[in-house]
Amino acid sequence: MSTTEEVREEEGSDLSSAIPEHPQKRDLLGNFCFYLHFAVMLFIISGWLIPSVGVLLFYLGFLPLVFLHWKLNKDACMLNNIENWLRDGKWRNPKNREEGAWLVTLINDVTHLGITPKQMNYITYAVLAVLWFLGLRHYQAL
Repeated sequence: MSTTEEVREEEGSDLSSAIPEHPQKRDLLGNFCFYLHFAVMLFIISGWLIPSVGVLLFYLGFLPLVFLHWKLNKDACMLNNIENWLRDGKWRNPKNREEGAWLVTLINDVTHLGITPKQMNYITYAVLAVLWFLGLRHYQAL
């Protein structure tokens, strides 16, 4: 086997190891909530880059509200709670492994790093603060 083929084989195995062996199957509601979460996360990560005063003002208000909402809701996102309510008629569902842990579940499923929800909260809150300040600087520069 040539060196190029060996590298390709290794690359393929690395890539395939990043994908969960048995990905969680989602129904229509689960997919909708997952992709809505993903869209909100993308806005949180990249919203500070949008060169619009109105969007940046919304962003600067939205990030603190996201933080406050998580803290007041026991570090859980109300999107998970709404999904629980639609499924079971209850705000909390201890069987929903993503409740209060959507991002850490996503990261651990892909990377197998074993990050705890508490560690993820510290990381998330620090990133939120940095992104908020980036949004503020961008707003001031417009």
